[in-house]
Amino acid sequence: MARSKRRKRIVIIGGGTGLSTLLRGLKKFPVDITAIVTVADDGGSSGRLRDDYDIPPPGDIRKVMAALSDVEPLVEEMFQYRFSESVDLGGHSLGNLMLTALTDITGDFSHAIREMSRVLNVHGTVLPAANQTITLHAELDDGTIVTGESKIPTYNQRIHRVFLTPDDVEPLPDTIKAIQKADLLVFGPGSLYTSILPNLLVQGIQQAILESKAHNIYICNLMTQAGETHNYSAADHVRALVLHMGAPFIQTILLNTDEVPLEVQKVYEQEQSKPVSYDESRLTQLGITVVKKDIATIQDGAIRHDATKVAEWLVQYAEDRESAIKNSSI
Repeated sequence: MARSKRRKRIVIIGGGTGLSTLLRGLKKFPVDITAIVTVADDGGSSGRLRDDYDIPPPGDIRKVMAALSDVEPLVEEMFQYRFSESVDLGGHSLGNLMLTALTDITGDFSHAIREMSRVLNVHGTVLPAANQTITLHAELDDGTIVTGESKIPTYNQRIHRVFLTPDDVEPLPDTIKAIQKADLLVFGPGSLYTSILPNLLVQGIQQAILESKAHNIYICNLMTQAGETHNYSAADHVRALVLHMGAPFIQTILLNTDEVPLEVQKVYEQEQSKPVSYDESRLTQLGITVVKKDIATIQDGAIRHDATKVAEWLVQYAEDRESAIKNSSI
């Protein structure tokens, strides 16, 4: 793979397992990585620490830091270790507790992330979408307002929109700078309404994305998600993103070409989940370049994005785009 001398700046925006999985693949390549991570989680260990210490929930941040770390496997395993036998510590992961302790000591969540990133030798930069506690709300199609990220999927109704309180939360200056300097802005994979969109609802981030000169790529989910994207096509995912941003901003969408094995589909049917349908004509009508690749893998009976394949495609895409721009200016 031919590469130019300058490392490509790739900013990944999201949260949850999808984000951390992709980053494990991307850190193998010589690129500058910035991960902008949702802090809307209010369930489990993260939610308890959020409420007890009035800090942003550390769980998604912890997963991303572990994915980008370069330490001995045992150290990463310890960082991810979740206590199970203690009444007081039950459900908490050691990494969550360490980030909470550092935040309490320094008085600043983003500073705690920077310090912990040094300890874990993190490849790239990890930034919270907001440096304060926020709450995610959803307005369902019937007008019902659901408060709390963890509660939204449990209503199992179509979501009209999601929004944050406070609505005037500001991003870190480093987040805006990363978006402004990016060659690629990558959204997903991950839960549409509870992992990706909470980042885009931060007004400063939204404005920076719309003004950015980067190329914007959406990595579409492989499967629909009950309570969030039931029966959604790829175009439905994009439509929701554009609706919340107030303007078109996705330029390329990456779709998987491989059929999901029937035995795997049957497992997902029990969760009211099925493969995302690809309505290519609607996507092209939206002015979006459709790229279809074999980017999925089956792990323990579940379908996941192949982190290495997706990362390799992203790096090559950035290189090809730079070459095309150079050739067009000759």
